[in-house]
Amino acid sequence: METGDKIPQYLGLNTEGEPVNAGDFAGTPLIIYFYPKDNTPGCTAEACSLRDSFKEITDMGYTLIGISKDSVASHLKFAEKHQLPFILLSDPTTEVNQAFGVWQKKKMAGREYMGTVRTTFITDADHRITHIINKVNTKAAALQLLEIL
Repeated sequence: METGDKIPQYLGLNTEGEPVNAGDFAGTPLIIYFYPKDNTPGCTAEACSLRDSFKEITDMGYTLIGISKDSVASHLKFAEKHQLPFILLSDPTTEVNQAFGVWQKKKMAGREYMGTVRTTFITDADHRITHIINKVNTKAAALQLLEIL
């Protein structure tokens, strides 16, 4: 996906296992951040950074949504453990990751595999992408967002 594109309708499964669609947030600008895995150091730092600035972000009218391929149960534990006040959506089939273009070939320790590339998308109220953060600073994720907003 690129700046100016309209985001896909389907966004993933909520913590009750029910499908969530962009239309559920009609007229609301969104911040959708994709991250590789619950309870890993980088993903936890990113989530906690966003948690700590959640009020500032929502006071600007944005709804914050985190998406990973982790299960609904994993998201529930992650959100409880770190007191995350925002929406976490599960994408177990990577359908949403693929639609946004963040499911890509990665390399670690000489091994190639498919995985989520940490990326943040900001949309307007019509759900058109206004900004994309490709180089997310996990410890300062909220600061990066606030500088754009």
